[in-house]
Amino acid sequence: MGFFKATGKVYKPAPEVNLGADSDEFYIHPEVKAPRVAGLLVKIFVWILESWIIGPIVVYILKKDNLIHKLVSFAEIPESPVFTSTHNWEDIPEQNVSLMKPELSPAERVTEAMNCLPATLESMLTGELCSGFKRWTIRDFHRAYVTGETTPLMVAQRFLMAVKECSGPNLNMAFFINYDAGDIIKQAEESSLRFQQGTPISALDGVLVAIKDEIDCKPYPTTGGTKWLHKLRGCEEDAACVRQLRACGAILIGKTNMHELGAGTSGINPHYGSTRNPYNINRVSGGSSSGSAAVVCAGLCPVALGVDGGGSVRMPAALCGVVGFKPTSGRLSNSGVLPLNWTVGMPGILAATVEDALITLVFLLLSIVSIKLYYDLACDQVLLFWFCSYAAICNQPLQGQTIYSQPELNFPLLATTHTMNNIKFAKSEKWFNDCTEDIRNSCNQALKLLDKHYGWKTVNVTVPEIEEMRLAHYVTIGSECTASLYKHLENTNNSEIGWDTRVALSVYGSFSSLDYLNAQRIRNRQMYFHNEIFKMADVIVTPTTGVTAYPLQNDALESGELDYINGAALVRFSIAGNFLGLPAITVMVGYDQGGLPIGLQFIGRPWSEATLLHLAFAVQAVSSKSYTKPRIFYDLLKKD
Repeated sequence: MGFFKATGKVYKPAPEVNLGADSDEFYIHPEVKAPRVAGLLVKIFVWILESWIIGPIVVYILKKDNLIHKLVSFAEIPESPVFTSTHNWEDIPEQNVSLMKPELSPAERVTEAMNCLPATLESMLTGELCSGFKRWTIRDFHRAYVTGETTPLMVAQRFLMAVKECSGPNLNMAFFINYDAGDIIKQAEESSLRFQQGTPISALDGVLVAIKDEIDCKPYPTTGGTKWLHKLRGCEEDAACVRQLRACGAILIGKTNMHELGAGTSGINPHYGSTRNPYNINRVSGGSSSGSAAVVCAGLCPVALGVDGGGSVRMPAALCGVVGFKPTSGRLSNSGVLPLNWTVGMPGILAATVEDALITLVFLLLSIVSIKLYYDLACDQVLLFWFCSYAAICNQPLQGQTIYSQPELNFPLLATTHTMNNIKFAKSEKWFNDCTEDIRNSCNQALKLLDKHYGWKTVNVTVPEIEEMRLAHYVTIGSECTASLYKHLENTNNSEIGWDTRVALSVYGSFSSLDYLNAQRIRNRQMYFHNEIFKMADVIVTPTTGVTAYPLQNDALESGELDYINGAALVRFSIAGNFLGLPAITVMVGYDQGGLPIGLQFIGRPWSEATLLHLAFAVQAVSSKSYTKPRIFYDLLKKD
């Protein structure tokens, strides 16, 4: 291919790059050179790509035209490669947090943890900022069970009726790949009996939780959104995070739909149906954790698990108007998650509110405790609600065993969020503005409200080489996916793989060792840039996506689609969280002119989850007045 060879970019050493607002670093707006194709056209394109003679030439030209060769493959990069996104523990300064002291007795820890919490989180969202639309939280379900207002069995029955309705031909929401009504009822009956006897396991007992079909959860196969992977890789036991949910009494309601192999951002799956957006059923839900975002949005559960390898939790969360939270790489266990992308993927949380995302904090804070002991000591359900819910997500032993948590995690004192001062948001103007006008205006308005209510300021910086990082991440996730699936794909008939996924796998398989090594050199550069920017500000702020939910077109339902223009716009702001292993969170700040949700994202320095949750909680407070109910929404507590 020497005749087509592109001239590679020559990178200057990272310390010589100006990260200030006055930087002359050129921002590359992605001009994706690939038309949208679906239906018969995508099938023809697959035939071309899989042709032994023509295919490699076409892939080579696509990579060249879309700057992979110039910015990654043939680039001259002075930095050495860094192959993982893990970070050493450091005691970073965070405001308005509390760290549990290991020498305290369990009773003292309960007291101190109780002092960290506001009387109720709802009390922080009252007054002029109160929303007319309220999503039910884990705490709401637990209180309803404790008071006898309803039971887990009644909620489970309502859930099954709702799923039957929304899965019918009139809506065809395609939320789930698999769910077992008998197993759900059995779990709900056992939970209801525990509440009747006054012996619930935890505040998660009886709470409905959905699991992305990329995470092992018995009795279901783990398909990864495919028709073939579960035949070659069995589900022998629960994933670590699922095991803890089950131990806390959560009702696991099935495996949610996803983009096949996580190889796309739309949530369109030709095998199990395309997950529709509850705000507009003719729009995509985003991917690849499409079903998990949509079921939370539709009120079918207050929390769901997803997997985030390239924004796959945060993108659908933003498009569906829920909270999407990806902790620091290494914070949660990957055990039992399909190993599709080792260095960029990890479990993430999709939640109805920041309150439910915050649940995932306390367990790591309480470093050596027993859930049973805490439940016996706690006369108020508030602490238990927080504690057990985070324990559910972590790979830690429960029920009387000693629990260890490394590294340390700060607990955000949400009752004092409004007193946090001198918070600075790093904003890279050209990058931030590379989105639709509605998104840009909504996100800027949210920053103005944070300034007005809390006095938090925006600092202009330059985050350089954004498109270079996106392409380097694409090379990385594609190479790792190919390596992970190689032995399985050898034994799989191509006819069992979706057309759009076959295109992705053809491109993934073309990446060379040079591509991969240069991508890791870019990872090293970006880690340096971000570390320097975090010396200027507490977090980096961006829109979550460059576009809102775009139309779900009929010609894509059976074949999938190739829409790299919208795909690039969706992932534009998500890559750093995965490629660099940084914690990130998205929360809704408004709607576009068509009533579709818009998300604002905070990207934090390693291990700064407490700060991110503080800021997300503040955004929720100033934005919630505008929240509206999705068109498809089910009130499982029957309070409307």
